[in-house]
Amino acid sequence: MQQIEIFDIPSPCKSICLVNNRGYCKGCYRSRDERFSWNTLTNDQKKKVLSLCQQRYKRYLQKNQQNAVPSTQAEQQGFDF
Repeated sequence: MQQIEIFDIPSPCKSICLVNNRGYCKGCYRSRDERFSWNTLTNDQKKKVLSLCQQRYKRYLQKNQQNAVPSTQAEQQGFDF
């Protein structure tokens, strides 16, 4: 039996409306089409978009962690005690 959803899924917008170089919002990680069509999507479609946003955010964090590691190692190599 399928559960009926009473409430609509709210928009993940964080009012940080800046787009990265790949076309995704830096606040919520939705594409332009996902942002503009949010109010017309079904709840299942919204869940899919939210899942994609989470994946994009995780990739963003991984990329930042990879970029941060070499700079930290370079700073530490400058100290020879």
